[in-house]
Amino acid sequence: MNQSNYEFGAPMGRESQNNDHDITLRGRKQLDITGVKQVDSFDNEEFLLETVMGYLAVRGQNLHMKNLNVEEGNVSIEGKIHDLIYLDENQQGKSKGLFGKLFK
Repeated sequence: MNQSNYEFGAPMGRESQNNDHDITLRGRKQLDITGVKQVDSFDNEEFLLETVMGYLAVRGQNLHMKNLNVEEGNVSIEGKIHDLIYLDENQQGKSKGLFGKLFK
């Protein structure tokens, strides 16, 4: 029995999800993301996504979800993209940046 296609500990027959995580940005207007576990929150200025590589915040203007495929872990976002930030729990305390050091 080939177990490499199935997720360990999952109900029988459920295939494992692909652990690839890629981001494709086209002209700061269209963003395609793979490896998304779930969309935690979103509005027209910010999306918070849980990916296989941590939480990802997408910020911009007039953002809207063009495509969402939960089974495959694909999300497409359109609008003007300002920034993409990974929110790692272990980095929040380590580095506060220049302003964090100035305003202790």
